[in-house]
Amino acid sequence: MESRVEKAKELFKSGYNCSQSVFMAYADLFDMDNATAAKISAGLGGGVGRMREVCGAVTGMTLLAGLKYGATEGDDTESKQKTYEVVRALSEEFKKTNPSIICKELLGLAQAEKSAKPEERTQEYYQKRPCVEIVGDAAKAVEKILFSE
Repeated sequence: MESRVEKAKELFKSGYNCSQSVFMAYADLFDMDNATAAKISAGLGGGVGRMREVCGAVTGMTLLAGLKYGATEGDDTESKQKTYEVVRALSEEFKKTNPSIICKELLGLAQAEKSAKPEERTQEYYQKRPCVEIVGDAAKAVEKILFSE
């Protein structure tokens, strides 16, 4: 598989949130169209609904792990365990280049956002936010853990 790290970063730069950018870069490998992938991952940006909790790039990785290994039956504990193991491996790989999987910690924020309104994507936004690189780190983890076989 050809690397899609730059594709994920470009998706972010074009206005998609962090979760969408990671998820959409690979969703077609699971026969999912961009519109569906964008909708599924839309609420997870900004640390889940811009609450600055688990980083959206990490939730995008998690969604991809679910597509690859997720249980489709409620009593399938083997698939559940495999998915959880892969999510943990993805998170550990991500943390090799990032100090946390928590959005507000990655952004150096003392507290969660009060507003759900996304910031305007300006040149200043991209200069103060490390999100493009974080999205790239998540995509690298996805390729190493999910698609290196």
